Amino acid sequence: MTRPLRLLWLQSGGCGGCTLSLLGASGPDLVTALDLAGVEVVWHPSLSAATGSEARARIEAIAAGEAPLDIFCLEGSVMTGPDGTGLFHRMAGTDEAMMRVIERVARRADYVLAVGSCAAFGGITAAGGNEVGAVGLAYDGRQAGGLLGPDFRSGKGLPVINIAGCPIHPDWFTETVLQIAAGAFDARDIDEWQRPLSYTTHLVHHGCARNEFYEFKASAEKLSDMGCMMEHLGCKGTQARADCNIRPWNGSGSCLDGNYPCIACTAPGFEEPGHEFALTPKISGIPVGLPTDMPKAWFVALASLSKAATPARLRDNAARDRLVTLPQDKSLKGRKGRP
Repeated sequence: MTRPLRLLWLQSGGCGGCTLSLLGASGPDLVTALDLAGVEVVWHPSLSAATGSEARARIEAIAAGEAPLDIFCLEGSVMTGPDGTGLFHRMAGTDEAMMRVIERVARRADYVLAVGSCAAFGGITAAGGNEVGAVGLAYDGRQAGGLLGPDFRSGKGLPVINIAGCPIHPDWFTETVLQIAAGAFDARDIDEWQRPLSYTTHLVHHGCARNEFYEFKASAEKLSDMGCMMEHLGCKGTQARADCNIRPWNGSGSCLDGNYPCIACTAPGFEEPGHEFALTPKISGIPVGLPTDMPKAWFVALASLSKAATPARLRDNAARDRLVTLPQDKSLKGRKGRP
């Protein structure tokens, strides 16, 4: 009989938001997804009953090579401070730096998953002066390396799999684990930032409910407005790689549906955009961050034409917090009793 795949999950510098998001998995839920994949959770800080010495014993057995590990998941950035010692974050009940535990465990695993942008690139924990020395497993921001170094390969010969997001969509994790369990995940399934292609083949722009406003450059002016948030409010949905609006959280929600611009949280360095998140930096009135693959001259020309052709309905609605002008069937226009 084939033994279950053994999964160990550790948390370091972060908020635990990826675990919270993962608990909202549906179709299937998290427990069902792990059962379908034949995965046994050796330990998870929020989901496991074991604590204290029992939990440490399980982790140490893996780190020492005394117990097998198929999948290692890290949530949160690795804390390397002060001065590269990692002693800002120690393993509970010990004086050992957590970064040393993480490294020893990672080098025993067949697959290593950085769950969330903090674990992948440093993320929010690395923002500002980064006094704690927060880095990702495979990257320090945009610089390859991180804790494990640019040449790291897991037991199955793969680099760290960066399931980036802040937080991740639960399906991004469960799909990756199911692929691994089926023996169907290899180097061809990750992009240039080592993120699973299952969600980074799309742009956040795909499926956005505001796309008609975008097409005619009918722009929102404040966060509660219905129009496109690219021109004034910092939305990076036309550049960000993720499928947030194709399969929204809990079946119905995304940042854009919640009236907040996409901040490209699946990308390294998103936490330091160099400007307010809800502000679009411009040069001579032209947004600095243009849609992926679009030359500036084309954008300027198309934007001018689009604005000139904006239907009155979109112009009326863009700077409103609700629809005030509804679509109309032209064939009925002018009939008695009709608008």
